[in-house]
Amino acid sequence: MKLTIAIATCLVLCLVLLLPSSNISNPHKSDLTTNGLNNSERQSEKLLGGLLATGFDEKSCLSRYDQSMSKPSPYKPSGYLVSKLRSYEMLQKRCGPGTKAYKRATKQLGHNELRSSDDECRYVVWMPMFGLGNRMLSLVSVFLYALLTDRVMLVDQRNDITDLFCEPFPEISWLLPLHFPLTDQLDGFNREHSRCYGTMLKNHAINSTTIPSHLYLDIFHDSRDHDKKFFCEEDQAFLGKVPWLVVKSNLYFVPSLWMIPSFQTKLIKLFPQKETVFHHLARYLFHPTNQVWGMVTRSYNAYLSRADARLGIQVRVFSKPAGYFQHVMDQILSCTQREKLLPELATQESQVTNTSRSSKLKAVLVTSLHPEYSDHLKNMLLERPSSTGEIIEVYQPSGEKIQQTDKKLHDQKALAEIYLLSLTDELVTSTRSTFGYVAQGLGGLKPWILYEPRDKKTPNPPCVKAMSMEPCFLRAPLHGCQAKTIKITPFVRFCEDWKTGLKLVDVSDEL
Repeated sequence: MKLTIAIATCLVLCLVLLLPSSNISNPHKSDLTTNGLNNSERQSEKLLGGLLATGFDEKSCLSRYDQSMSKPSPYKPSGYLVSKLRSYEMLQKRCGPGTKAYKRATKQLGHNELRSSDDECRYVVWMPMFGLGNRMLSLVSVFLYALLTDRVMLVDQRNDITDLFCEPFPEISWLLPLHFPLTDQLDGFNREHSRCYGTMLKNHAINSTTIPSHLYLDIFHDSRDHDKKFFCEEDQAFLGKVPWLVVKSNLYFVPSLWMIPSFQTKLIKLFPQKETVFHHLARYLFHPTNQVWGMVTRSYNAYLSRADARLGIQVRVFSKPAGYFQHVMDQILSCTQREKLLPELATQESQVTNTSRSSKLKAVLVTSLHPEYSDHLKNMLLERPSSTGEIIEVYQPSGEKIQQTDKKLHDQKALAEIYLLSLTDELVTSTRSTFGYVAQGLGGLKPWILYEPRDKKTPNPPCVKAMSMEPCFLRAPLHGCQAKTIKITPFVRFCEDWKTGLKLVDVSDEL
């Protein structure tokens, strides 16, 4: 028995001695040096440079920390933004649903007017309007407003937001409770409502001595001049005292927040790189649910992961009726070949000379309600090879024919396609497409924008390179209190795809 134990002990010691000493001292060393990153660098990248908080259950929301499909962003968040987000999370935790402060604040909604506003917590409620792209753009805009004004943002959960996104804040919900006292009134808020701020201004119903317990803000593409006074400094001074604000919007109104003097100082500290606002805030807020992330990862692994290069083409046709048009197809080909995003097709003579070239694989991801665009591209590339010898594979995840907002599976597919576009190396988008705006912002990409065709003719030039990755505020208030500021603000420009829209740019990029 003793002899058996002695032999077993010797065998164990021999095995230990045969192991590399580095593995004994640090059994996880191979994990720490993967891709040349040490542990702290990998953790920083996992948290998006500090944007994301720790403490979440990773399995409940795989997309939050999964960076396996994306390249590290070259845009790092400022220390001030990281600190502000941590402070905001504490505010949400102190004032969010279920807290004593929230219960006290909702009791105030029973009073039409307040004599003073010394509330410890103030709120802004976001309502989903129009399609998924519009909703994501307006949600980021409202969140930035909440950051700037120290308000708690709560989102209406009665549609499909819980089927699309995980909770973004640790230990506290961002969902407006279903038993919120104004729930039955929310759908009725419009510009004719007595609590609409623009309407109250128009009717001279704002009284500086009393403060409404809540107001509705109407920020749409067709809002009235009185509604646009939301962007004026003196109006913000009054709105800052109102405990509850309800916002409906279909726009990315961030550029006009920059031109409110009391906000601009904070914004410059939050975003030294001015074109990174949506990029940072969208990656902080939006984490697709596991069901949506499964769609993203399966498509990426099947069609994009093997490629040496990835091109995204997002096609949105605004004409009525929409569908497949040859002049749009010609425009896509003209843009992608002119900008060397796709190669020319080989002639019979060049096919012979290309046979000896090493073939690289380029994956082309097409998103459109109409599958005919990707089908045409596939057929064209099957009939003739590329002049460069590249192998081009075309993939379209879905072709729904019509937009079906608020249908769970349709919206989940749309969100998955937005994220797939954001994972490409180069991107072509359509004029005024909020879908494209979100994809470019998430991916940190400056796309080529297809000009809107006129008279069913292919524009010349067919596309233009975006001056920044920021979305366009398509219907910005160009007149009124911000008219002069727009003219003298160097980092706000008119959009490439909509001349009455505004977007943020980094002036340093042009120097």
